[in-house]
Amino acid sequence: MAIRSRTPSSGGSQSMFKKRSTQSLSPTMASAASYLSAVSQADARARTARSPTPTPTATPALSFASTTSSEPTTDIDELDEDDEKFISPLSVPFRPPTSEQVFNTVHTEFGHCASEEFRLTSAHKPGAPIHGHVDKDPPYYILLSTYISYLVLICLGHMRDFLGKRFHPKAYRHLMPHDGYASLNSDFDSFYTRRLKVRMDECFAQPVTGVAGRTIVLLDRVSLDYNRTQVPTGNKTRALNISSYNYLGFAQARGGCADVVEEAIKRYGISTCGSRLEGGTSELHTVAEELVARFVGAEDALISSMGFATNSTIIPALVGKGCLVISDELNHSSIRFGVRQSGAHVRMFRHNDMRSLESLLREVISQGQPKTHRPWKKIMLIVEGLYSMEGTMVNLPAIMNLKESYKFYLFVDEAHSIGAIGPNGRGIADYFGIDPRSIDILMGTFTKSFGAAGGYIAGKKDVIDRLRVKGYSGTYAEAMSIPLLSQVIASMASIMGVTTPTVSSSNSSSTIAIRSHAANGNGHLTDDEYHHPGPVSSKILPSWMTLPPELSSGEEGRTRLRRLAFNSFYLHRGLDKLGFITYGHPASPIVPLILFNPGKMMMFHRMMKDREVPIVVVVVAYPATPLITTRVRFCVSASHTKEDIDCVLRACDEIGDIMDLKHGLAPADRWSIDEICDRAVELVSLPEA
Repeated sequence: MAIRSRTPSSGGSQSMFKKRSTQSLSPTMASAASYLSAVSQADARARTARSPTPTPTATPALSFASTTSSEPTTDIDELDEDDEKFISPLSVPFRPPTSEQVFNTVHTEFGHCASEEFRLTSAHKPGAPIHGHVDKDPPYYILLSTYISYLVLICLGHMRDFLGKRFHPKAYRHLMPHDGYASLNSDFDSFYTRRLKVRMDECFAQPVTGVAGRTIVLLDRVSLDYNRTQVPTGNKTRALNISSYNYLGFAQARGGCADVVEEAIKRYGISTCGSRLEGGTSELHTVAEELVARFVGAEDALISSMGFATNSTIIPALVGKGCLVISDELNHSSIRFGVRQSGAHVRMFRHNDMRSLESLLREVISQGQPKTHRPWKKIMLIVEGLYSMEGTMVNLPAIMNLKESYKFYLFVDEAHSIGAIGPNGRGIADYFGIDPRSIDILMGTFTKSFGAAGGYIAGKKDVIDRLRVKGYSGTYAEAMSIPLLSQVIASMASIMGVTTPTVSSSNSSSTIAIRSHAANGNGHLTDDEYHHPGPVSSKILPSWMTLPPELSSGEEGRTRLRRLAFNSFYLHRGLDKLGFITYGHPASPIVPLILFNPGKMMMFHRMMKDREVPIVVVVVAYPATPLITTRVRFCVSASHTKEDIDCVLRACDEIGDIMDLKHGLAPADRWSIDEICDRAVELVSLPEA
């Protein structure tokens, strides 16, 4: 059912995480569990082929029996790894087959886990402290060796440049003036790329195929010229994927959402007609914008075809000359680009430091505009709900208190927090229990939790109406394509749940009633009232869009949210207890593990990928992070099982000892890896320090 790292002496059971073979699976299985797994997969195909109505491919109410069926089966030789519902036999208990216990999801895309112990609600506990970002320093010898490694790199690199330009000028032609032309690149500006990144390109831009779900298939490659070029070997490796932003696991090739996308393509086609104002707007655009507004609890929303463009084209429509933007120092580059384009004055405060923010607010309000000291036309604070490199969460309650006192506008970028945190998956405001209408602008993307692409801006209706006219993305950008729109609608409705018009949509005593115009299945607008947070009326969705019961009820969406919360807490606190230095909030699905020395990046990446159970990770270094805080960034998903996180922790424990990475807790305060795995539920339930 799940994966676990093993030593060679642990037996010869097969795993789906292995080098790809061109032969079919052998009918001679290594264990009773693996045999039963293959029988179940063949049986599911046979029953699907015989059934007049296909079995829904989205995970229903989950149970542990992912390997069982009592009905007749087809020949096991017909199993194919590309169409794989194969269950890793590691740690799968042998149980008698029962016909009621059959999973419909592909286990390689979304892990089967039925235990309610491995669930957690993502919500801030009243009275719990809200900590800002805290840099954790390693021992001095780690910092010293890191600086020395950079010093050696710089000295040797410039020496090679000096000698190379004289003895191998053809290799440095792009860095030297020639034939009356200036050099294409500056040798100083490109030094980091040429002398460090190229040597570590094995870690980056790995070619993959298939769905980036619980597992992913890598196209193996080698380099014979120090990573200047990469040569495919023709082999494939299926690895545990702990590197994708697939937070809720909706990036699936099969399932209820995939069926909706397929139906949308049949009805509308796959492309758009151009920009929104040139005929690209369809019924689905109206439905998607209405659904997004209800999902986040705003009056109206505007969608864009690209997340980066959402910030960079909308911010100039919100502020301009004579306005002030106060920005967190670790805000995303799309925010920085948008602010520069706007012409507004910008000031930054220390990351998530409320004292620094309040001090800056007092200064800028009292001093006014530079030179003239006139009052600012507008002051807008821009922060992120969840910071992608640090894993930290904005202190929204403190910011709301400052907003009440200093009267500024608030722009929250929820690219990573929307759909990933909060008891209802509604983002940072949901996590802290704050009215989303008190936030002036809510921005988010569809590329993470919703398994699509694009972004949105939500807020008051008069503001959104103005942005439709003044924002560049609405006038000049391409409209979102039909497959993306249908994926967004289906996944978002799966999180919210869908009710019939006769059923009350209020599910909480603290709901927000939003009166708005809703698009029905024919594209006509009708008055409707929605209570936030809660399920959406079926009148909003297109009449042809039918979700399986497990998705339309919202049950699977809630399960995915709770699985993600458990996995995030478990991995974060497990790494802490092993003694690693990590950053971020334990509720964050982004878990940075600090390596410090850049030379350890490729070693960590290679040792994780070369294990018996390969694991794919993302390593990040300068300039995306400060020079000495090189890190590996784990991205947790609801598609991971508890055993998957066990596997990652065991791998980190072994590699951390080899590479000397455990500089967090003192040895006396650490837990053993077996203790962490056995006491996972207790570990996740520990109160915040």
